[in-house]
Amino acid sequence: MITVVTVLQLYVFNRLGALTVRKRHLNRAGLIAVGLACWIVFVLSRVYRGQGAGIVSNALQVVGMQWVGCVFLAAVGFFIADLVSGFGLLFRRSLNRLRLVGAVFGVMSIILGHVQALRPPVVETYEVAVDALPDTLDGLTIAALADLHIGEALLGPGWLSARIDQAMDLRPDVIVLAGDLFERRVDPLEMVPVMQRLSAPLGVWAVRGNHDAVRSNRRDVTGEILAGAGIRLLANEWAQPVDGLVLAGVDDLTVARRRPGEGEANLDRALRGRPEGATILLSHTPWLTGRAAKAGVDLMLSGHTHNGQIWPFKHLVRVLYPLVEGMYERGGMNLIVSRGTGTWGPRLRLWVPGEISLVILRQKGPRNADASACNQAATAYSLKNGHSTAGS
Repeated sequence: MITVVTVLQLYVFNRLGALTVRKRHLNRAGLIAVGLACWIVFVLSRVYRGQGAGIVSNALQVVGMQWVGCVFLAAVGFFIADLVSGFGLLFRRSLNRLRLVGAVFGVMSIILGHVQALRPPVVETYEVAVDALPDTLDGLTIAALADLHIGEALLGPGWLSARIDQAMDLRPDVIVLAGDLFERRVDPLEMVPVMQRLSAPLGVWAVRGNHDAVRSNRRDVTGEILAGAGIRLLANEWAQPVDGLVLAGVDDLTVARRRPGEGEANLDRALRGRPEGATILLSHTPWLTGRAAKAGVDLMLSGHTHNGQIWPFKHLVRVLYPLVEGMYERGGMNLIVSRGTGTWGPRLRLWVPGEISLVILRQKGPRNADASACNQAATAYSLKNGHSTAGS
């Protein structure tokens, strides 16, 4: 990452240095000093990444990652100007103006990206028809939060508390957390009381993302917070919150891929021996969809991609993750990929708003004509607190 950002920064400052307006207001030595100072802060943020939750470490992370986002968007602005001018071969008389327009575009994109990142995530509603859903569960609602990334770029207890309020206001029957929840430098003692506020009639469930993965000689921050808050972590296992509904969770597949076959084995383990009923799979990364569909999964909930988070980066993300955001159908299974509730890296979102997913489960086929009976049944299962069996 350091190499990529360094190359982009050299490109941006080379273009800035050629602008007439720069020459009028800032000499070359000043420009070099500014660029070098920002680059040093960025490098230090990478060197001290994950080194605790100290003030200096946090400040370096915030400034360093914001700088990455600013450099990227500035580079996009100048690159568009270079494409129009054939990298200086065309419109030579207007070259300075074209590049100035590119610079202004970059600055405006940076400002807009910061503004959009400060907005609350939008609630995206998905209605999913499920064959195996019992009559009594028709209309069951699930609120899904993914990619909170608490500890990244100003995402702290206050922001988390606001997102919990937002999810609770939806009054879902089930709440799921689809991975990448906490960064390593977060203090569990600070986060547990906040997470304890998260509740739903049929429980709160979570899986690990790649940022939550347990690494040797490092503290399991996510595991500690979830356990302290009474949130059930589904680690390659299933649970039955209520008769007719199975929740299965698999550890992040991007981590498992480093050992051939492990991801497939974990998925098989998570689904093995489950009872009949609608099966919902929580998988942070939207991979192995074909295998999940063949195993009889009805709905898969994922995140990880952020849909790129910043335009036009989202178009690059699609190369690695074709199932990048929204709802898909694969082999009879529905897949929902969230754009992410929080942000990773720079606190920027450009034309890619954050998301809390509200999933409404519907039974396929004829509906029960007696609406009041459905409502009574829905009330009955919602009151079944503590009715949970598990397997692995």
